[in-house]
Formats: sequence, structure tokens, C-alpha cells
Amino acid sequence: MIVELSHRITDGMVTYPGIPGPVIGTHLSREASREVYAPGTEFHIGTIALAANTGTYLDTPYHRYADGQDLSQVPLSKLADLPGLVVRAEGVRKVVLDKDLDVRGRAVLIQTGWDRHFGTDEYQREHPYLAPASAAWLAEQGAALVGIDSLNIDDTPSHGPRPAHSVLLQAGIPLVEHMTGLAALPDEGFRFHAAPPMVAGMGTFPVRAYAVVP
Repeated sequence: MIVELSHRITDGMVTYPGIPGPVIGTHLSREASREVYAPGTEFHIGTIALAANTGTYLDTPYHRYADGQDLSQVPLSKLADLPGLVVRAEGVRKVVLDKDLDVRGRAVLIQTGWDRHFGTDEYQREHPYLAPASAAWLAEQGAALVGIDSLNIDDTPSHGPRPAHSVLLQAGIPLVEHMTGLAALPDEGFRFHAAPPMVAGMGTFPVRAYAVVP
């Protein structure tokens, strides 16, 4: 079974306050293409202009650190076919992880249930986030990737620090934010995938995150 874990990207959608929504357009319409190809043959070529932090997206070390790995440098082994683990944390704003968890080499996905508010004003207010001490513990334990179904893995006060981003990305651990559908996954025993395009000089990009459950 394949479980979808990404939000759909639509024209003008709001992912994060202050970041412009995507603009989806057309480079070549089906009607115009009829003049380019043989009779009965037509194609559509679309365009999209979007901020890298749109929808469900991946953060690489370059997002936080100028000398960190960008989208083209993070190896697929850190993004695809990872053993997954879901941490259930619904109804909790500051998520503190149980240190008995076996997280080494795994994609640790934090299910807060906040994805139910995606696309609403509620999604942007008082969202759940990962406790800084737990982020540091994940880095120490060698987690492969960390994801969350919330606005941000950090608390987001104005001009505030981003400790989870800082410690995890410094350790080379990619992040996936704005996930959805984690409730459909078992606690473990699945494989996780979230690979973006290989864009040089960029630190974040939307992904089609999904899990394969036996």
C-alpha cells in the first residue's frame, strides 16, 4: 500500500504567512499546440512560479547554512527508501520525544494532527513544534530525516530562533514540513520517500512525500 503524505499544490495557495502563493500558468495551450504538431496531436506545457517553501517541502542543510548541502548535493540515501517511525503527538503543542525510541537511521515523522487546519488561519497560530532538546537528541542519535505535519518544526515567534532547524540541519539531517496523512501510517514497518529535484544553489523545494506500507 502507498500512502500519500503531501498537500496538493494549487494556484495561489498559502503555505506559510508572508510567502507568496504559487502562480500556475500556461506556456503552450492545447489549442495553440495544434499549429505545431500533426493533425489530431496536441500537448499542454504549463508554467509555475513558486517560492521554494510551498506545500509539503524538504529543507536541506543549505537552507540554514551557507556551506551546507543543497538540493543537488544531499544523497538519495537520505531522502528515499528510509525505514520510517511515526511519533504520535496529537493535542500537544511542544513535542517532547521518548528517549527509548529507536531512531537511528530512520525517518522520524511527528504526527500532531495539525494538518487538519492546513489552508486556514488556525494552521498559522499556536502550531505544534518539536522541543529543542528533542531535536538535539535526534541529532545525537543519528536520525536519518525528521518530518512534521505542522506549520514548522520550530516555534515561530517574531524574530525568534529556530533551534530545531539549526541543530538538525547542522547535523546533515533533512527536514520535511507541512506533511499530511500520517494518521494512516502504522507506528513503524514502512518505507519513507521524499526526494526533490536536484536544483543547485537552493535549500528547499516541494516534494511528493509518501510511504510504502507492506
